Amino acid sequence: MSAADSSPSVLLGVAGGIAAYKSVELLRRLTETGHSVRVLPTASACEFVGVATFEALSGQPVHTGVFADVPSVPHVRLGQQADLVVVAPATADLLARAAHGRADDLLTASLLTARCPVLFAPAMHTEMWEHPATRDNVALLRARGAVVMEPASGRLTGRDTGPGRLPDPAEIADLARLLLERPDALPHDLHGRRVVVSAGGTREALDPVRYLGNRSSGRQGYALARVAAQRGAAVTLVSAHTAELGDPAAVDVVRVGSARELREAMVAAVADADAVVMAAAVADFRPVVRADDKIKKGSGAPAPRALAVNPDILAELVRSRRAGQVVVGFAAETGDATGDVLHHGRAKLARKGCDLLVVNAVGDGQAFEVADNAGWLLGADGSETELMTGSKALLASRVWDAVVARL
Repeated sequence: MSAADSSPSVLLGVAGGIAAYKSVELLRRLTETGHSVRVLPTASACEFVGVATFEALSGQPVHTGVFADVPSVPHVRLGQQADLVVVAPATADLLARAAHGRADDLLTASLLTARCPVLFAPAMHTEMWEHPATRDNVALLRARGAVVMEPASGRLTGRDTGPGRLPDPAEIADLARLLLERPDALPHDLHGRRVVVSAGGTREALDPVRYLGNRSSGRQGYALARVAAQRGAAVTLVSAHTAELGDPAAVDVVRVGSARELREAMVAAVADADAVVMAAAVADFRPVVRADDKIKKGSGAPAPRALAVNPDILAELVRSRRAGQVVVGFAAETGDATGDVLHHGRAKLARKGCDLLVVNAVGDGQAFEVADNAGWLLGADGSETELMTGSKALLASRVWDAVVARL
């Protein structure tokens, strides 16, 4: 980025597929979070979304060919000056042209001159995504350092469904931010691995209306699942009460409610996993008796409710893990008279016996219900790494680095 403009410079390439309409939402998200965005559509993309729309939302001119504004040499300059290139949607044709070094329009020429991170978000029919030619092109782009997202599964055009759907614009925007924070955050180093991640907060019913719960939004667990999937892993996400979060692309989601349901789902999922990350906030206690009817307020204090201790899922997963399996726990801590956050984190690591423990300081807008996170990564080998404040995807990438090093 230039000294005169401190906002990250992003090139948003748009290829000619029906999913091009979603690029408008991605453009809005990128510009509203402070990025300077130049849209580079292909000529066929402009058949789906008009140039005026891209110009109005980006505030910058839009061209498709290399002969517009020739004196400024945009087909060279744009790529050279970019901090990030995102291509969404990336059609089978666009991936093929990028893989083979074509430079027959402004977008592909800019891809050749870019030396910044490049993120492709594919969108096409399942048969096209799974064709050997497309798979070879994707592998070639990844070998050269580009990030090619795994597409989502779902409704395509017509009545077709399956893998090949463009990931949600919010997810693409999150990964774009991650690559701006850390350009090497998404190596394809979990390919062939299977991982299980838990996310969200369990709820223990008091009656049909009320429950005992916690403030976990599930964002950190979802970031862990999303980053693992885009680093090549086969991911199962066990999710507790995260209805407001969209399912990450290329991730199998299992939904649960209570701590005991979470335990059952985790035990069933982890048998053949290479790594397990317990990011969910599990309620420590549950009511012994759940009222069948709503507990009325009445005129006096409510009757005391007996509580039972919920299973310690993390400790059980550690005890039953198979050889070579890496287990990661999370600890949301506050300091008290007996010690600070790290003191309690170290004690929990020793008590649980997991390989890695992420320790978050909570309270005062930290960790829960916010977009960013920070903390420490403690290892059973005595290692301690500070995780500086950044997106939850950034923290997730650091956790997976440590897991990969131990696999």
